[in-house]
Amino acid sequence: MDESLRRAAQEGNIVELYASIRRNGDVLRHIDEMEFVDTPLHIAAAQGCIDFAMEIMILKPSLAKKLNQEGFSPIHLAVENGHKELAVHLMQNDKSLVRVKGRKGETPLHYAITKEQNLDLLARFLEACPECIRDMTTTNRTALHIATESNRLEALQLLCRMLWKSDDCGDVVNQKDRNGDTALHMAARNNQSQAGSTALAVAYELNNRESINILRGWSTAGASSFRYKLRKRMSKIVTKASAVIFQGMDGISSEDRNALLVILGLLLTATYQASISPPGSVWQGDPSSNFTSTGGYDKKEPGKSVMNEIDFLIFYIPACTVFIVSFFLTLGLLKPFPRGFRTALQVLLAFLAISFEEAVSFIAPTYLASLVIDTLSLLVFISMMFMCIAYRVSKLSVLILGCWLYPGLFDSLMTGSYLILGCWLVLGLYDLFWIRAVVVLGCISLISVML
Repeated sequence: MDESLRRAAQEGNIVELYASIRRNGDVLRHIDEMEFVDTPLHIAAAQGCIDFAMEIMILKPSLAKKLNQEGFSPIHLAVENGHKELAVHLMQNDKSLVRVKGRKGETPLHYAITKEQNLDLLARFLEACPECIRDMTTTNRTALHIATESNRLEALQLLCRMLWKSDDCGDVVNQKDRNGDTALHMAARNNQSQAGSTALAVAYELNNRESINILRGWSTAGASSFRYKLRKRMSKIVTKASAVIFQGMDGISSEDRNALLVILGLLLTATYQASISPPGSVWQGDPSSNFTSTGGYDKKEPGKSVMNEIDFLIFYIPACTVFIVSFFLTLGLLKPFPRGFRTALQVLLAFLAISFEEAVSFIAPTYLASLVIDTLSLLVFISMMFMCIAYRVSKLSVLILGCWLYPGLFDSLMTGSYLILGCWLVLGLYDLFWIRAVVVLGCISLISVML
């Protein structure tokens, strides 16, 4: 590099920068063509010369991603030398700079974690580029590993809050480094090497409850090693099943996705309309009894379908199948939507499913027909729970549907209630949320019985 240009970068002299360009118009291009080099942007970043660095970014943006002979990009140097304002300016010009990997595969985010005074910079990086939390070093360590190893508790809490907002929480938290350790393992044993042990075993062995509590928000390994293994196994099975069912769905273009959502919306509307307007309408007037083909009498109540049991099931089972398939395809297509918006839509769809089930059950002419419809509703509930494990539907929507189907809140009794509670209890080994749901539901049922 021309010595005058080097000096200009060190001093932040923009006038001398353009003087060098006038002497050699290809000076920046020649530097850019070199594989590993200290560019003027590297020098300015290390010195904290913001105006000079921004001028270079305008003239030659590609220099921002080049690594020098030490394996650092300009934004790496800015973070390392404590020039946070310059690092933010570089990031604002190109958000992908936060994910540039330098020496040992470490990104600027990884560098920002290790210094206590960089907490605000870390927050800016995560806000601008949430995907950077997934990046790993050459030893397969994530930002969580680095924060835990560096004992940066505030940074770890910030990463926790960001993970809760993303769909990658499970993948990032369960990511193992080259030694087979998750961030929770490292937190539990305070960096003492003990490969092959569960996080719980390490925590108990070292009596280090404070460290393991750092990640309690998402960790379910704290109950027992059996519970940890169960969660891992369940996640693996459900994720594979989800991948088979929804294969290729996440890669659909936004235009095709919108078109499919319109079609599925029409199918949901059509089947819902059929549920409240069955062929032949419903019985009107006072209750009456008619002789049936089985030799008994069938009581006809106002609001019940005029169809007999067989005709009713022949019509409604295909209709319910169309509704259920459309319902789950709609849930699957919602995954790329923003988390809050997606949850709101899933809750609305859960209420739609509830309304559909109630309408069809009310119209069902016989107990057997009603039982078949209830069975289909339970299958919907169980399927939604598995989608919840695969991070495709929210817990809230599953909880709403389950509470509605649970007969303890109503004046009916069916075996399916025990199936719902049983599923929640099993999932309690996976996530304590469902144990709490069973406890709350049991208390409400007990109070309703006492009153």
